[in-house]
Amino acid sequence: MSIGVIGSGAFGSALAVALAIGGNRVTLWSRDTETARTLRQTRENARYLPGVKLPDAVSVTAEMVDLAAHGTVLLAMPMQQMSQALNAWGGRLDGRVLVSCAKGIDLATGLGGAEIIRRACPAAIPALLTGPSFAADIARGLPTALTLACADRHQGEALQAALSTPVLRLYLTDDIAGAELGGALKNVIAIAAGVVIGAGLGDSARAALITRGFAEMQRLATACGAQRDTLAGLSGLGDLILTCTSEQSRNFRFGRALGLGEAFDPAVTVEGAATAAAAVALARRHGVELPVSEMVAALVARKIDVPEAMDLLLNRPLKREI
Repeated sequence: MSIGVIGSGAFGSALAVALAIGGNRVTLWSRDTETARTLRQTRENARYLPGVKLPDAVSVTAEMVDLAAHGTVLLAMPMQQMSQALNAWGGRLDGRVLVSCAKGIDLATGLGGAEIIRRACPAAIPALLTGPSFAADIARGLPTALTLACADRHQGEALQAALSTPVLRLYLTDDIAGAELGGALKNVIAIAAGVVIGAGLGDSARAALITRGFAEMQRLATACGAQRDTLAGLSGLGDLILTCTSEQSRNFRFGRALGLGEAFDPAVTVEGAATAAAAVALARRHGVELPVSEMVAALVARKIDVPEAMDLLLNRPLKREI
């Protein structure tokens, strides 16, 4: 199968490597001409995946026309850039299978990747690839399991077969809303988990925070029409566990910096920062309470500090666990 991958960052490059090793012909698109030239010459993404070589089956380009031959294109770009990008490229990508690999909620529209695809490319078949994964693990061929969400069952099964490899195992669902919200909301909870560790509150507090955060994820997702079981799978609980407990997680590291009162590199994409505000707005429309997410949104916006955030959560009324 021939596959296009838009985005030459860590995750896009890792997917290109894994899919090429799995027997596919892959075109990796970079928005920067110089980056594309360097990747072609060195066969290595030294900035994001040092030491990982691009297989010969991966071609690198900065020209959108080079994706024309691919019926399936993976969108490995930050969520906050997807809407603008697809509105600009929609005519060139419409009619294809477009797989969103971003985890977040667009702050401007409140939409996830699948709906952004539908609106920008009405003739495309939207799908979603999400779940517990770090780019370095995928690129190095370490065993990884992900969720592939697609409303079209026939196309979903074809994608599942094409994108799976001996070490990259995809589980199929038609619950796009559940898979999408699980992947988005876990980033917000990961920031909160990082704050807990950065502030020196301990692993017990982190475990409690993750558990209550998971309850928030379920409340909002089901209010938006998702299936509760989806949130208990790879795209929800699985990704939540990984992102809240690993130093590889950018969202966790960002939260830890907040807890420590330290600056964080603004060049590093932290999807949960914008998603926190988007999730709070979405929850208000559905009448759902998200105390942890609201705390994260307020911290990111510098409306409160860490001690105030702790007080807000710890002084909430006692209640039954549900």
